[in-house]
Amino acid sequence: MSKTEIDSVTAEFFGAFDNRGGKAADVARIRRLVLPNGVIVKTAPEFTVYTVDEFIEPRRRLLSDGRLVGFYEWETSERTEVAGDIASRFGEYRKSGVLDGEPFEGGGTKTIQFVRTSDGWRITAIAWYDRP
Repeated sequence: MSKTEIDSVTAEFFGAFDNRGGKAADVARIRRLVLPNGVIVKTAPEFTVYTVDEFIEPRRRLLSDGRLVGFYEWETSERTEVAGDIASRFGEYRKSGVLDGEPFEGGGTKTIQFVRTSDGWRITAIAWYDRP
């Protein structure tokens, strides 16, 4: 059951950025998926470490101000290891949308660390690398 629950949390994380069809992206849900002191790291093109709120706010603006529309991300492959109440997921993803009127596609690699809490599986850390 743990793997199924982790798959669900991961899908919900990716779904937080979806604004296809004019629907509003729900990036605020990340506060429920990631522990309050969770760490989110982007490795390239500029190495950046975010708190949960530092990560959410610029993405909320970008996904709601009309600059980035028709956007979504999805996992294309993953490898998840569960050991008791901890888990690690290493996955490839793709993304697609229209930024400033120009269609774009991309992808990269994400690693996500999880712990099982009394409220279920939660994310403790995420790191990602976007391929150029």
